[in-house]
Amino acid sequence: MFDVLYDWFWWDRVWLPVNLTWTDLEDRDGRVYAKASHLYVTAPYALAFLVVRYLFERFIATPLAMCAGIKQPVHQRLPERPVLERFYTSCCRNPGQSDIDGLSKKSSLSVRQVERWFRRRRNLDRPGVLKKFREASWRFTFYLLAFTGGIVALYDKDWFYDTQEVWTGFPKQSMLESQYWYYVLEMGFYGSLLFSITFDVKRKDFKEQIVHHLATLMLLSFSWCVNYIRIGTLVMLVHDSSDVLLESAKLFNYAKWERTCNSLFVVFAVVFMITRLVIFPFWLIHCTWVYPVHHYPPFFGYYFFNVMLVVLLFLHVFWAYLILRMVRKFLFGTMTGDERSDHEEEEEDDPTEEEENLQPLVNGAKRNSCFLSPPEDISQSKTLGSWRQCGDVVWNWLVMVWKQEGHGVETGSSRCGNRKFTVWKQEVHGVETGSSRCGNRRFTVWKQEVHGVEAGGSRCGNRRFTVWKQDVNGVETGSSQCGNRKFTVMQEITM
Repeated sequence: MFDVLYDWFWWDRVWLPVNLTWTDLEDRDGRVYAKASHLYVTAPYALAFLVVRYLFERFIATPLAMCAGIKQPVHQRLPERPVLERFYTSCCRNPGQSDIDGLSKKSSLSVRQVERWFRRRRNLDRPGVLKKFREASWRFTFYLLAFTGGIVALYDKDWFYDTQEVWTGFPKQSMLESQYWYYVLEMGFYGSLLFSITFDVKRKDFKEQIVHHLATLMLLSFSWCVNYIRIGTLVMLVHDSSDVLLESAKLFNYAKWERTCNSLFVVFAVVFMITRLVIFPFWLIHCTWVYPVHHYPPFFGYYFFNVMLVVLLFLHVFWAYLILRMVRKFLFGTMTGDERSDHEEEEEDDPTEEEENLQPLVNGAKRNSCFLSPPEDISQSKTLGSWRQCGDVVWNWLVMVWKQEGHGVETGSSRCGNRKFTVWKQEVHGVETGSSRCGNRRFTVWKQEVHGVEAGGSRCGNRRFTVWKQDVNGVETGSSQCGNRKFTVMQEITM
């Protein structure tokens, strides 16, 4: 049974054109051909890449990150909640509203406290900037070396400049030593990415990345077996050219070199569009789709190879869409990071994470969600202890604020829990404009007083906030909208 399946799998008509057999690709007359047995060596090379990656990230990437000011994030200790932890690990990381209500009763916590616990628990599982930097460093190093090696191996070849030369003398084209190592190292690297995919940073295009790695390995393996090596080397070179720029832009982004990151991103976007959406379909796919039929009639391998190339093209279109979204944000000044990255997911999951104590309800008291801002009349370098009222609960919240007015521009810094805010704003014709930063997030704000009512809008990432408030008898009342959430605020300050 096994012999029958083996013979069927390696049937000449599946892999080779008509009138060609595997005996035609045996080494003779000084010609050396690629063989399927050569692919076995890629598995130990993939494992070797994992070892080299570990050593590289520990002894090279980590010290480099420290020099760039990137450190391992320190998360706030999460209170032990056995009921919530059991649900998180066994059922769901993002519980629905009905699940939250049930967990609230079981754990004697308010609904808001349960939501906040799950949000913080998810934050603990998210990779930090240091992990992302090390991963990007490893990929950048490999792609740079692979692209450089590909240029060195191909610059003097005729098919590098004229794709019709790819099929000259096919399939009796002798394999070069440079082609052997280019293939083996690329396949070993992509194999290591599949092995490490469970502990690598998971981004929004996680499934697309798996499809890409599998399609790439299948293409490389098939092209190796049927001696499509020339076109295979061109496909690898086209992909490596833009990957180098992408990983380098990530490195500068994690290091907070914004101008350098933005410049590299623009170059990457241009190179990606040219190589993946112009050269790849109109040169390489055209080369594999049109020219081969001039030399031999189509066969199964011909269709299979081109279908896999089209799969990669669809992935390129998907990534081009993400890149264009980032370009739009970049042009309009609202780009905050990689569209695929977990940084965006964190903002979606936790746009306004407040630093409140996760304590159980005491004596049946209920704590309402509210947004409290420090008083407007704080002057030079003061520490204010004030009582705040929100709903039926009054508590003492210590806020440390300083601000200074200079040339009509109000600058300052405030601390709320473990978060530090740096703010600047300027009044222009009765309209207060400004920008503030909280951690890695940037807020753009405008507001205007109309008939004693302060109206305005602010943007944080992809979310828009609409706010109004009015002073009535010394009590500040208001309403704010954040996405689909609506907050009603009552605040009274007692000195």
